[in-house]
Amino acid sequence: MKAVVHDRYGPPEVLRIEDVPKPTPAPDEVLIRVRATGVTRSDTHLRAGEPSVGRLVSGLLRPKRRILGHELSGEVEAVGADATEFEPGDRVFGALPYLALTTGAHAEYICVPERFPIAHMPAGMAFEEAGAICDGAMLTLNVLRPAASLAGKRVLVYGASGSLGTASVQLAKHFGAHVTAVCKPEALGLVRSLGAHEAIDCTREDFTKSGETYDVIIDAVGKNHPYSFRRCRRSLNAGGAYLPTDGLRNVFLWLWHKRFGDKKVLFELPPRMRKEDVLFVKRLIEAGEYRPVIDRTYPLEHAIDAHRYVQTGHKTGNVVLTLVEGSH
Repeated sequence: MKAVVHDRYGPPEVLRIEDVPKPTPAPDEVLIRVRATGVTRSDTHLRAGEPSVGRLVSGLLRPKRRILGHELSGEVEAVGADATEFEPGDRVFGALPYLALTTGAHAEYICVPERFPIAHMPAGMAFEEAGAICDGAMLTLNVLRPAASLAGKRVLVYGASGSLGTASVQLAKHFGAHVTAVCKPEALGLVRSLGAHEAIDCTREDFTKSGETYDVIIDAVGKNHPYSFRRCRRSLNAGGAYLPTDGLRNVFLWLWHKRFGDKKVLFELPPRMRKEDVLFVKRLIEAGEYRPVIDRTYPLEHAIDAHRYVQTGHKTGNVVLTLVEGSH
């Protein structure tokens, strides 16, 4: 089978298409013929070996896992002797726990333990949509969980047009929050259509200087930018929470604010991919309360181009690799 592989850390050009052995499912696994798979920011970080401390898990000198990819959609081709939830021909989607497997979804086939976060695809959904919806949604559920109930709270999402941002807007709205989305000007209409009550153009307005305050601020950008917790504190109400999606500095802030101060940095360690979360996302999709946002779609053979685009940090929503033309 064909797969996108890399044997060393580096820029997108370290990726290449290679023929690798087709896997055989273990008794508790299902063999999935992958139809679509997302290229996430985490994939680009793992490919580059950044941050360096991450190599303690992914491999010090070279990547332990040659094939990237944490989310997918496809068809079950075979099931192991002990697998009972799925049958050959089932259309499935989901997201894989990070580095829990020795391989990834950027390949024509993958074997996944049935207990992992995969589920039957929502009726009527295209493979291209389902293949890049779970990683952002499920990671966002991890981000929101420490804040407890959002009902009636004022929530601001900074970086609302990315994968985590579009998920944050939709999930916060579902949980009953009043949502303010901060994003690039070309995405203002998009975030409003996703449920944002208010939308702020980040190129024209600094939300920390507006005088408005919020119960929760979600940093969906997840990299170095001007709106760190220190700057956002004045925009938080007493007892408010700042929810980061990335950044080692936030670990120290989290530890400090667990004991001191009434404005907290909160996040869940380690982030978890749960079976119940993919089933929850499926229910929201089928109820019309959640939809994927797909920016660009590339064939598997153009994985280098997909990685180049994702690492620019300018994508809107999600980027998808497809493995079969017209995969509906």
